[in-house]
Amino acid sequence: MKAVIQRVSRSLVAVDGSVVGKIGRGVNILLGVLKGDRPEDIEKMVSKIVNLRIFPDESGKMNRSLVDIDGEALVVSQFTLASNLKRGRRPSFDEAMEPSEAKRMYELFCDRLAEYVEVKRGVFGAMMEVEIVNDGPVTFIVDSREI
Repeated sequence: MKAVIQRVSRSLVAVDGSVVGKIGRGVNILLGVLKGDRPEDIEKMVSKIVNLRIFPDESGKMNRSLVDIDGEALVVSQFTLASNLKRGRRPSFDEAMEPSEAKRMYELFCDRLAEYVEVKRGVFGAMMEVEIVNDGPVTFIVDSREI
């Protein structure tokens, strides 16, 4: 499981011109589910994300977590994070989990994350427009196979 975590002042996702998810201060999470990912990967990812100290304290030092600031999360499915760009010019998505199982894992991830913070979601598999106002900018890549 891979995620791009962006600290945001606000973010939203729209489908067919209608906003389906919108947050204020918190994180935008682009989530890719890969073949072989398990529920244990969700646990590792959620724990890492909610506890990352990426928000400033009163001194401006990154010393507060998403939970500490009572922030929100917008989670958008992003199968292209499973891409392989090693050969040729066209990405390979062979490592992406089969869509119905990936959707189940995406929903589990969102449900588990919602136990800690307010969560808004994109629409799995839809063509989405995502607006991200990156605060910093502050961006991290988290891979469940590396934590």
